[in-house]
Amino acid sequence: MAKQLDYHTLREIFTRFQDADAAPVGELDHVNVYTLVVAVALSAQATDAGVNRATKELFRIADTPQKMLDLGEEGVITHIKTIGLYRNKAKNVIKLSRILVEQYGGEVPCSRAALESLPGVGRKTANVVLNMWWRHPAQAVDTHIFRVGNRSGIAPGKTVDAVERAIEDNIPVDFQLHAHHWLILHGRYHCKARKPMCPTCIIRDLCQYEDKTL
Repeated sequence: MAKQLDYHTLREIFTRFQDADAAPVGELDHVNVYTLVVAVALSAQATDAGVNRATKELFRIADTPQKMLDLGEEGVITHIKTIGLYRNKAKNVIKLSRILVEQYGGEVPCSRAALESLPGVGRKTANVVLNMWWRHPAQAVDTHIFRVGNRSGIAPGKTVDAVERAIEDNIPVDFQLHAHHWLILHGRYHCKARKPMCPTCIIRDLCQYEDKTL
């Protein structure tokens, strides 16, 4: 595990990320906060591109909790059967939709605890929704962020929670809103798991990752 980078190095790293992409956005398609919750919940163990293909037609006909309930579990399955674990995910989509209708008047709550109480919604999903929809500086740590954080020293930690805390505690506040998107995109397209693109990396001189020859 790399050592935690210092404040000045982190500021330079995120200044470069910001200069390269001032306003990074998530890659899951959605039309409102409800469809964002569903899309993120469906994305577990699936690619964003795969989820987008599956939900393109689903969100056209079911973009509210009530419409999803009207569609029913089997109806949801017909749209998302190309996604891994689709049967369990369909059950969760229907369950969370029912809770939203019965307990929240069809609205998506905007607290982490309330979001995490929904079936299929964990801390990462809740943080994505809080960040992308309500622009709260929540850090949704996925495999990409975990890898980048530990390789580089940006946010080292033995667990997802430790990496999340390292981001919150060490990255300058003015970069916190977009931090998790910069890190996800960097991990997805540059600091790849098997063949990181070190020679063209914009933070190569600041990164602690030793093997830069792959």
